[in-house]
Amino acid sequence: MFEELKGVPRLLMHVELKPIQGDRFQPTGFADLGAAVYERPDGKRMLLVESAQSMANRLEHVCLDGDGPDIASELNGLPYVRVKINASVDGKKTELVTSSLVEAHRLNSPFIIANKKFAESFSTGTGYAGTGQINWKRVAKILFSYDPNSLLHGVFMANLGDGRMRVPRVISAFIEAEDAREANSGGVKNNPLDPTGRLRVEGFDKDVYGNVPYHRSEFTAGRVVAYFNLDLALLAGYGLPDHARQLLIALALYKVRRLLAAGLRLRTACDLTPLSDLRIDAPASFNVPDESVLRDAVKREIRECSKAGDFCDPAITELSVDASFKAKKSAQNKEEAANDDQSDEDSAED
Repeated sequence: MFEELKGVPRLLMHVELKPIQGDRFQPTGFADLGAAVYERPDGKRMLLVESAQSMANRLEHVCLDGDGPDIASELNGLPYVRVKINASVDGKKTELVTSSLVEAHRLNSPFIIANKKFAESFSTGTGYAGTGQINWKRVAKILFSYDPNSLLHGVFMANLGDGRMRVPRVISAFIEAEDAREANSGGVKNNPLDPTGRLRVEGFDKDVYGNVPYHRSEFTAGRVVAYFNLDLALLAGYGLPDHARQLLIALALYKVRRLLAAGLRLRTACDLTPLSDLRIDAPASFNVPDESVLRDAVKREIRECSKAGDFCDPAITELSVDASFKAKKSAQNKEEAANDDQSDEDSAED
């Protein structure tokens, strides 16, 4: 299906966006930085609307059953790791569920890699012994068998061995705005009972009472563009079977189509919509199939990979781990911990 992409190092795509209503939008914000405004060498004022890491999360989310932790029904048969967490809360047992599809660190999640049986199986499959060179083709094969999404979106196995196993994203994306200008405004959170904030509920003395004025910064822009980069050279280097490579390409493009079709309401005040269809920057001769065609291709390749034994059997790896909520440190414990840290620092300097 993707014969035109053989030998092509990158599939580069973009789509122009606009606010679904009005002109203003709220970009992503960073701690101690705020909005990421910068200038191009030609002096054009630019703005990062959505980062690569945030777009990765959004591309993963479109294939979940609701908010997860399980995969959408149309992608049944695609492998992932599902974990039942037997948690202890104040002496009471409760069961939580997570998966490699929703965990921030994917297969490197402590809820997954802390399972000794899984960690041993994963290490054996990759041939990773903590020393010597890493066989990246074996790593890719095992990642694909347990969770193709972890291979597609990248994973850093920092919690395994000496932490050298790092796989970059095959599909990456970001949104930026050109000729960006601030649109500052503000408001007030009103307290109709007592604007002064002196009237407070017994036992709840946080500073959330009274009238609270606030400011907000939004932006307008001459152009807003979402960019997508499918690293075909990286994918080819993994040496996976052709049907596995076809699955990852189809799945990546399906995610892009789903994201654009499902709506880009990134935040309350950032609701974007495409101005045109997805455009190809390279190779210019390629056309991205429609969402329904890509969905059928993904289903077909899931069946092929399953027949070929490229997936774990069963496809969903079920794990179980025990966990408990860590007690909050008292003020005295915090002071003692700080003193211990200082002592360690002094010893290190010696």
